[in-house]
Amino acid sequence: MVENQAKKLESMVRNHTNTKYVAVTSGKGGVGKSTISANLAYKLSKLGFKVGVFDADIGLANLDLIFGVKVDKNILHALKGEVKIDDVVYEIEKDLYLVPGDSGEQILKYASDNPNIIESCIQDSTILDTLDFLIIDTGAGIGELNQYTLKACEHIIVVTMPDPSAITDAYATIKLNASTKSQIFMIINMCKSQKEAMSVFDRMESITKKHIPNLTLKFLGGLENNTAVNKATRNRSLIVKSEPLNPVSIGLGEIAGVLASEITDMEHNMLFESKGFRSFFKRMLGYL
Repeated sequence: MVENQAKKLESMVRNHTNTKYVAVTSGKGGVGKSTISANLAYKLSKLGFKVGVFDADIGLANLDLIFGVKVDKNILHALKGEVKIDDVVYEIEKDLYLVPGDSGEQILKYASDNPNIIESCIQDSTILDTLDFLIIDTGAGIGELNQYTLKACEHIIVVTMPDPSAITDAYATIKLNASTKSQIFMIINMCKSQKEAMSVFDRMESITKKHIPNLTLKFLGGLENNTAVNKATRNRSLIVKSEPLNPVSIGLGEIAGVLASEITDMEHNMLFESKGFRSFFKRMLGYL
């Protein structure tokens, strides 16, 4: 059944040429956002999708460490013309790519000061505009630069955990993005049980329905606390690869399937259509 679902999703998305931009964010740091971004991207690639991951976590870009790859250039080097854009699109394995970021402020400032650079730089890519998904690992919090990134994305996943301050900050992130999104996805990480995950989500959904009635929260799944996740990160490997039968790995696989299915269903009701990496960057700059 899972295999049939994967083939169906692959066929449906590959027949649509637009890349799906999915921001993974959180209200506060330390909730496992980057680990989820990397492992979720891997699981989507194993469903048959061509997936890129853009590390947009300002000042804390670390996806290269999580993927266990060495990078010496990032997207800012490409924008400055020091290397070709495809030189900073690192192939992790088949159908999975990493685009390392730099200081988000530096990237946007340089692009703003050189408005034609996006077109001339990115048009040379043979990879970026062929992606089915681009997972964008944003910074934590409600900072202005983060909001530019979230507004430019079609879809947002808010990651939180069963901690009062994390939940409060997650709600602030959701509230800020309600004006440009009709639906926001949620993952409850580091929970004690699936029951606790659902309890956290139910509270969030109840508050959202009361105060932001135009917004729908969609529960993608809960991931239980597991020491193997930290072990994999320390070893610079993905938990879904090092321990594929771990409950967290299985949960991330289920989340990937639900996410792909939900996004496919939403395709005809987008607030805007993306046509490639250039359009994504231009949208970001447009919010400056």
